[in-house]
Amino acid sequence: MDWMTILGIALALSMDAFAVALAAGGVLNPLTHGHLFRLGFHFGLFQSLMPIAGWLVGMTVYKWISACDHWVAFVLLAAVGGRMILEAFDEKKDRAVSDPTRGLTLVMLSVATSIDALAVGLSLAMLRVSVWQPAVIIGVVTGVLTVFGMRLGRRLGKNWGKSVEICGGFVLCLIGGKILLEHTLLK
Repeated sequence: MDWMTILGIALALSMDAFAVALAAGGVLNPLTHGHLFRLGFHFGLFQSLMPIAGWLVGMTVYKWISACDHWVAFVLLAAVGGRMILEAFDEKKDRAVSDPTRGLTLVMLSVATSIDALAVGLSLAMLRVSVWQPAVIIGVVTGVLTVFGMRLGRRLGKNWGKSVEICGGFVLCLIGGKILLEHTLLK
């Protein structure tokens, strides 16, 4: 597999992570190097590991995974996005937003944004292509775009704070819906 194809796959797979990073950067105040590292590292790591996992399990498990992977991604993204929207409208809470770069939220977002990479790994196995080089490139591209997305989201968030939080929540819900539609109605 040539470099341009691998780079194209990496960019396509990293778009969900980039959108989530925009939302996360918009709600974190201040945005620290720790936030950037945690989200960039975890998104990149999960995007690297999922193709490897998909490649290793092969077609036997794919039949079971493909039946529900879109539902898992939808539920995770809708739950996180819905919570962001509700928190934006909650007048009682202090403006300290829960940190999406920590704990269960970080794991949920990492899994939700990398499920498509599992299918890519399965595809690579069917094509009998080595997964190691694509996995590294996918992880690095995702990590870099995640950090860039968080920085861009922070700049937008400084000016539009609550609106960015609401918009980010809707974006997460829309990404979940897109994944669900692609796997149910468009198949």
